[in-house]
Amino acid sequence: MTFFNACRYVFLLAAGLLFGQPGYSQRLLDHQSIGWYVYNGAYKLNPKWSLRTEYQFRRIDLVRTWQQSLARLGASYKASDRVTFGGGYTYFVTFPFGQYPQADRGVPYPEHRLHADVSLDETYGRLNLTHRFRLEQRWLAGQTDPNPRRITGWEFQNRMRYQIAADLPLRGSTLDNREFYLNFFDEVFIGFGRNVGQNIFNQNRLSAGLGYQVSDALQIELNFLNQVLQHADPDPVSDRPVFEINNGFRLNLNHTLDFGR
Repeated sequence: MTFFNACRYVFLLAAGLLFGQPGYSQRLLDHQSIGWYVYNGAYKLNPKWSLRTEYQFRRIDLVRTWQQSLARLGASYKASDRVTFGGGYTYFVTFPFGQYPQADRGVPYPEHRLHADVSLDETYGRLNLTHRFRLEQRWLAGQTDPNPRRITGWEFQNRMRYQIAADLPLRGSTLDNREFYLNFFDEVFIGFGRNVGQNIFNQNRLSAGLGYQVSDALQIELNFLNQVLQHADPDPVSDRPVFEINNGFRLNLNHTLDFGR
């Protein structure tokens, strides 16, 4: 799969799922300015195995109020130069925000996730391309009105994710220390199985920007981020589907430590 064919496939898939939703023309739109601050840690134990950590500090109005909090712990196994397998656990919290908050009882609600994925790497001249296929199992907290902070149960959902990502060094054929690079990704999220309902198209994320490799152990990236997300439940007043259209930036800190040396 070439880079341009993969991009076209992702766009057509996301557009077909989005615009093919029943009642799409009657949707409610909720626009937010977002700022996501992300730490990615990779700790190499040996040439094959690595521990992975991630924390995302997601804010509305760029930095003013909470949107979401994500903490992830996992491991990866490098089967070859091109193929990497991974898996892990995520603790996720969504806060009340916007005109049609998903945390509609006025308090944040948690979510537990397990995931397994495979990443395929390709190189086209200076362009480094990665396809990632991820399968998630999600447990979303159930809340009741008398005491919304009390969790009454967990709703199980399945979700598939496909991400295409690219890095392009701006000087030379390879990325070296103290050099800039361009980066890009698009990721589509698709719900399936029981409890998903009309939320088959869950969301799409598109991001592009500039990165700087400080050293082999540290990269800093500043990206534009567009997120289109469909709420699992319609608006309780109008019964119309709700779509978030979120635009802002994503600041990434990618940190690597090699304990196998």
